[in-house]
Amino acid sequence: MKYKLGFLVIALLSVFIMTSISSDEEEGIKFEHATLAEAKVMAKESGKIIFIDCYTDWCGPCRKMAATSFKNKKVGDLYNKSFINLKIEMEKNPDGREISKMYKINAYPTLLMIDAEGKLIKKAVGMHKSGHLIQLANVVLEK
Repeated sequence: MKYKLGFLVIALLSVFIMTSISSDEEEGIKFEHATLAEAKVMAKESGKIIFIDCYTDWCGPCRKMAATSFKNKKVGDLYNKSFINLKIEMEKNPDGREISKMYKINAYPTLLMIDAEGKLIKKAVGMHKSGHLIQLANVVLEK
């Protein structure tokens, strides 16, 4: 009995450790912890476009998109390779109010794609599934 219990404990610990390791390597979009000004510098240096997820904590579609579309591997691969990705809480982040005024944001979620100078390239309002996010990125990258 002791051996069976010991084996079970070891098996459960192995599953727990493997789950912990794999959750550290989440797929999907990797958002930078940066201000808009810092992102502009990164965009200038890299030649990439800035992608901004403008959201609020109380927005249901924002939370759903963060838990689904943004976690998609294909979306993450494309956005991580091609964009400087920012996620900005529009009511709490100091950049939120400025961005809201500058790009006339009045609904959430709003997705922005801007150049290194801050010029708007594309604005998309509402919840978007993975396929649409890929399509949106491809349209912007083709320009």
